[in-house]
Amino acid sequence: MNSIQISITAKNYADALVQLGQDGMLSYDDILKNLESVKEICANSPDLNSVLENPTISDELKYSIIDEVFQKDIHEKIIDFIKVLIEKKRFKEFYGIVEAYRDELDKINNLQRVSVTSAIELNEEMKQRITEKLQKRLSKNITAEWLIDKEIIGGLVIKINDDVIDSSLKNKLENLSKNLI
Repeated sequence: MNSIQISITAKNYADALVQLGQDGMLSYDDILKNLESVKEICANSPDLNSVLENPTISDELKYSIIDEVFQKDIHEKIIDFIKVLIEKKRFKEFYGIVEAYRDELDKINNLQRVSVTSAIELNEEMKQRITEKLQKRLSKNITAEWLIDKEIIGGLVIKINDDVIDSSLKNKLENLSKNLI
């Protein structure tokens, strides 16, 4: 699950991207794919990220770098969006904007991302049953991230946004020991 802080500014820019999708210029998924491509390129090139965030480098030089790096693979509307971020000195918000946009897309698609941690690898049947129960309980489509943590001993720990459902044996033992003291 993501751990990027999403600012109000990032949410506002993400809303602008949603509007771009509503206007039919690009599909919601194409916008996300383009943003993910930019994010991956920037993550794999710390120098590029530093240049784009550096206030002492001229916007014109940054624009030419953006055109050079992204022109082949990224839609012109997303390139224009990145240039607006540069112009407004908001490129540092980019990763938060991508996460905020993904959150908005999840709302549009009635999708809930969850993290399910177990002590052992779950088979596909168990994963399917857990997913179905969560879909029924939340009345949303579920995308699960499956994690393994041997320290929980048994049971599951399910994270939904900021909520945690902890049915792990480790948690039950800790609660039992607190009640005995």
